[in-house]
Amino acid sequence: MNYGPLKVVSLLLVWSLSCSALALNGDPRPDAPELAARGAYQVGVRTVDVIHRDQLNILAATSADSNPRYDRPLRLEVWYPAQLKTGQAELSTYTDVLGAGANNPARPNTAFTFEGRAAREAQPLKDKAFPLVIVSHGYPGSRLQMSYLTEFLASHGYVVVAIDHTESTRADRAGFASTLLNRPLDILFVLDQVTEWAKSGSGNPFAGKIDVSHTALLGYSMGGYGVLNAAGVGTGAAALRFVPGAALQARQAGNPDFEAKRDIRIKALIAFAPWGGQQNLFDEKGLAGLRVPSLFIAGDQDDVAGYADGVRRLAEGAKNADRYLLVYENARHNIAPNPPPAAASSHPDDFSAYAEPVWDSSRINNINQQFVLAFLDQQLKSIDRQPWLTLVPRAADGKWSKDETGREKPDHTYWKGFKNRSALGLEFYHWPAQATPSSTTQRDPQ
Repeated sequence: MNYGPLKVVSLLLVWSLSCSALALNGDPRPDAPELAARGAYQVGVRTVDVIHRDQLNILAATSADSNPRYDRPLRLEVWYPAQLKTGQAELSTYTDVLGAGANNPARPNTAFTFEGRAAREAQPLKDKAFPLVIVSHGYPGSRLQMSYLTEFLASHGYVVVAIDHTESTRADRAGFASTLLNRPLDILFVLDQVTEWAKSGSGNPFAGKIDVSHTALLGYSMGGYGVLNAAGVGTGAAALRFVPGAALQARQAGNPDFEAKRDIRIKALIAFAPWGGQQNLFDEKGLAGLRVPSLFIAGDQDDVAGYADGVRRLAEGAKNADRYLLVYENARHNIAPNPPPAAASSHPDDFSAYAEPVWDSSRINNINQQFVLAFLDQQLKSIDRQPWLTLVPRAADGKWSKDETGREKPDHTYWKGFKNRSALGLEFYHWPAQATPSSTTQRDPQ
């Protein structure tokens, strides 16, 4: 039988996937926790370009012109439950870049591709509206930085929209002031755009298929800063030194206009290694503004965002929110992204932008999948996931105690969903709103 070149490539790809237990990002390792398994929905993916018009161009601001304006383009990647056509494969090729910004001779932008488990341009599933998750990447990063998680969540019945933040990707990294100013503005603009898509009769493929009244914000590093501010955590005075003029005052704690614009569509927040705590961008007054259930995820050796005086300080200080904190012991800052792509092996800085020195990235990805799904199911779908979220603080202290039939004995305290001998190097804390962290913390922060 004579196949054309494209058919041969497709057949080889399908064959390679069937022969590898860890063929693609997010596939569960044999020791993955139970909720890391892919969900029942087929997944589609689309790229959508939107424009946030007439925005302050903070990088062009001068003493002579403090208010230059520009139209701000944003590229979005959208993953969603889909109905595939006969013969349509749940496979896509993504294109991303390495580097640390345009025209950087030390780390030039280098394009690379990788495969994902989603069908390009598939038809969204009919007759059902799914909760929304908006994803904000690191600085620099990309909308594809956490594809293992975005695809996974779509397979469990979420519409996931990840943003390429202009002037903050590996392809176009520019001044830091743009990131600080624009992260929350981009996020809230995209929420408004998706709301328009979801309206009945909009003519958009997602009309009637997204429940924006149940939205979660998910951010990594500078994306963590962005989702915190978008969800109501006002910045403190220390943040003003990073941005010229008075541009950040509109997002500052204590500003009555900021308080009045709290978005009721946002029902939950997930912050991976959020930046800003160690730098005092968020003070006690600002953290009091977080009022939605929140999951923080951190490495206790984070040397970018900080741990005890960084991520943990944010989690403990947001006392008006129901807070969870997942900690990777001996991990640094890269507890959110995909594993390093093969192309990153040619430059140590590109590799270290993805990899952890101690932890295996695929293992981290699987653990993230379990905790993020349990948290979102609990908050956005009212599915009882408390057994997966009510844990002894240190995984190593959990006791495996089951009878010969596999039934748990009264003294079984092993982390729910983890296989015997697999829950190590992890901590998990839960502080209900108004709770004092020390009342449920059995380990001093490092």
